[in-house]
Amino acid sequence: MSELLLIDDDQELCELLGSWLTQEGFVVRACHDGLSARKALAEQAPAAVVLDVMLPDGSGLELLKQLRNEHTELPVLMLSARGEPLDRILGLELGADDYLAKPCDPRELTARLRAVLRRSHPNATPSQVEIGDLCFSPARGVVSIDEQELTLTLSESRILEALLRQPGEPLDKQELAQIALGRKLTLYDRSLDMHVSNLRKKIGPHADGRPRIVALRSRGYYYSL
Repeated sequence: MSELLLIDDDQELCELLGSWLTQEGFVVRACHDGLSARKALAEQAPAAVVLDVMLPDGSGLELLKQLRNEHTELPVLMLSARGEPLDRILGLELGADDYLAKPCDPRELTARLRAVLRRSHPNATPSQVEIGDLCFSPARGVVSIDEQELTLTLSESRILEALLRQPGEPLDKQELAQIALGRKLTLYDRSLDMHVSNLRKKIGPHADGRPRIVALRSRGYYYSL
């Protein structure tokens, strides 16, 4: 059974979601502020975190920054109120694996969590992929360029792995989103683009200045050789 840490100051919502997720086979711990969440994470890392943007003792985005520094590969699904697209964009930029607007349907939350958890435990993952000066370890979520190691988030790792499987060949955005995010993109959904942008910033260009990840308008992305 997968253990989830639900971090939200809305205790009634936590009880509702906790009850639903428990029925769906998850073990749920709930925290209602950043301080108690940090203590819970220090005691035991869960399989995934559901994190609200707004917390009574600080921003959920600040807590997300800390999570990404201390628990790089821990799947994080952000919750944000409707009408706050900037928070959702910032969450993705800071490394959240997915997001949902509040109020959310517990069934969709369950489906998103299962997709994130499947991506974090792939059935067959190559131990290492090497292309030019880039060496990527999918199992560790670490990419090495000229012997400098960079740690990737779960979504970034899945995107890079998919692109490296067919270097030089474009991968459709919807197909890449299904692989990396576990779902199809909806209209105006830029979550995949945000993850790719973060990945590009981390791995940088080739030594000759060419971008490693190339975007093709209305088509998708490919890893350049």
